[in-house]
Amino acid sequence: MANGKKVAVLGTGMVGQTLARGLRQYGYEATIASRDGKRVEGWDGPVATFAEAAAGAESAILAVKGTVAEELVRSLAPHLAGKTVMDTTNPIADAPPEAGVLRFFTDLNGSLMERLQAAAPQAHFVKAFSSVGAASMVNPDFGTPPSMFICGDDASAKQEVRDLLESFGWETEDMGVAAAARAIEPLAILWCIPGMTRNEWTHAFKVLHR
Repeated sequence: MANGKKVAVLGTGMVGQTLARGLRQYGYEATIASRDGKRVEGWDGPVATFAEAAAGAESAILAVKGTVAEELVRSLAPHLAGKTVMDTTNPIADAPPEAGVLRFFTDLNGSLMERLQAAAPQAHFVKAFSSVGAASMVNPDFGTPPSMFICGDDASAKQEVRDLLESFGWETEDMGVAAAARAIEPLAILWCIPGMTRNEWTHAFKVLHR
């Protein structure tokens, strides 16, 4: 993603609003999308329906609940074809956590992002922002750039996402093809345990290189 690009932020929650504000801060044109396209409290920028935003954007960010992501992506497949889609979702089940450990509706032999890629095969999905809280997604303040794990099958799409991550203040760790989402998505479980058990939500992962 390059500055000035039109980006559809698919989802009106905290993640969607945080990323939309970050996009605008760094020169992108962000539209927040929902099913009805109504005004979003806390956002004074453009709004649209999912279909309108996806059709009019050059790239998209998927920021909806994992339980509805596949159905939504399938319905938007024609509008997402040929576009980079940054996937922030996790396959978190509706069942409650167990001792602070989230439950997933996938297993380690498959990921939600792979299902999304299959639902919109002409789109270029890149997993990102799935292992940190919304409060730290833009301009993270840890004294050193934290690590953001990404993966996807399209090299140019991953480079677009890398450029955006670097502008937001992240160091990118490219884990390879879409199947690597099987390892990245469960990091959300690990990230959430201190929050669920000790109400600690201000941390991020860091890969150290020698």
